[in-house]
Amino acid sequence: MLALAPDAASRKAGGKLAAPGPWSEAAAADGALWGLCKGSGSKPYQTVVDIEGPGYQCSCPSRKFPCKHALGLLLLWAADEGTVGAATREPPEWAGQWLAGRRARGRRPGGDGAERKQPADPVAARRRAERRAQRIAAGATELEQRLADLLRGGIASADQAGYARWDEMAARMVDAQAPGLAARIRELSAIPGTGAGWPARLLEECALLHLLNQGYLGLDRLPGPLAATVRSHVGLTTDAATLLDGEGIRDGWLVLGQRDTDEGRLAVRRIWLLGQRRGRLALLLSFGAAGRAPELTLPVGSVLDAELAYYPAARPLRATLGERHTPPVPGGVPAGVRVGEALAAYGAALCDDPWLDGWPTVLRGVTPIPDGEFWQIADQEGDAALPLVPGARTSRWRLAAISGGGPVTVFGECGHRGFTPHTVWSEGEAVPL
Repeated sequence: MLALAPDAASRKAGGKLAAPGPWSEAAAADGALWGLCKGSGSKPYQTVVDIEGPGYQCSCPSRKFPCKHALGLLLLWAADEGTVGAATREPPEWAGQWLAGRRARGRRPGGDGAERKQPADPVAARRRAERRAQRIAAGATELEQRLADLLRGGIASADQAGYARWDEMAARMVDAQAPGLAARIRELSAIPGTGAGWPARLLEECALLHLLNQGYLGLDRLPGPLAATVRSHVGLTTDAATLLDGEGIRDGWLVLGQRDTDEGRLAVRRIWLLGQRRGRLALLLSFGAAGRAPELTLPVGSVLDAELAYYPAARPLRATLGERHTPPVPGGVPAGVRVGEALAAYGAALCDDPWLDGWPTVLRGVTPIPDGEFWQIADQEGDAALPLVPGARTSRWRLAAISGGGPVTVFGECGHRGFTPHTVWSEGEAVPL
């Protein structure tokens, strides 16, 4: 239950509510929990949990998901002290409506609550796709000219123009319905003036953006998998329901890590999985409106028997979650690879997708080595090491504390800037960083 908490503060707050005092009308039935939790206001908070999902709903204003009230209700139920007893009647209307709607969506073909869209007019759909393709091509052509102007004016002067030029370029790509290009332009805007060597870094990113533009403008000449990769980076994706129409891959998926980021008006949750039988890596993305956490939550370190469908790509990684056959259960420690093997895997992935920022990997028998701002994570034998990505100061110190100077198993992303740790295993348990 505690593994579902979005952070340590939520775990602590949820633990305080795992007592009978604040709760009234708490009950359980048919894989669901509900109850009223006394808060600071005159009205209690209405909290309901779908255990099978898991899924949560609460009337509190918290932006965390699950909130402390949902965690408290789960912990109270798990304690099995009779406070959350078997329901003798139907759930109250506020809980029943939410449960009915959630489970109705889950029964539709498409897996984890994904709703099917009504079949669209194929002729109209094709025309819309053609119009969008033309707008993106026009945007990519304009962007090529702007990159040429930037190089003609000199990279070293880019820090004098401010953000206005970049913002206007990104807005033009949004108008062209190419959100992937807009996102990369915003990343460019953060490079000028950021320490020694920034012109070289800006030039590298401009080159990758130029490569992506040329890839899209020459899309019909690319092999199918590479063309799919270019489309995804530009911002064209396949509908999840369409993917789930095909044959999924069923496995016991170990939840390696989870990371939330704010990206403009969206909150994005990334969940990395590892198939225990096939050994395939997968990345699930879940989105929420700004200020609200995404709904999909899987406890890190657990194993989920489920089906996944991969998005088309030269190096498939992103997937969508289909039918879940069992709830998550505790998992073990993944086998992991050596540092040299991780670098080789990242290099092979770059051959298929040169726009990758990082590739997920599990390192075994590695030790964090603090050295000022330039930390490393080294093989137990000391014959290879990776720099830890600067910035994540808290996660680095937590990793060092859990390691205690000894070798550990760590999951993270291996990229051109180094290794970003997300999860470490301590005494057989996964600890998110």
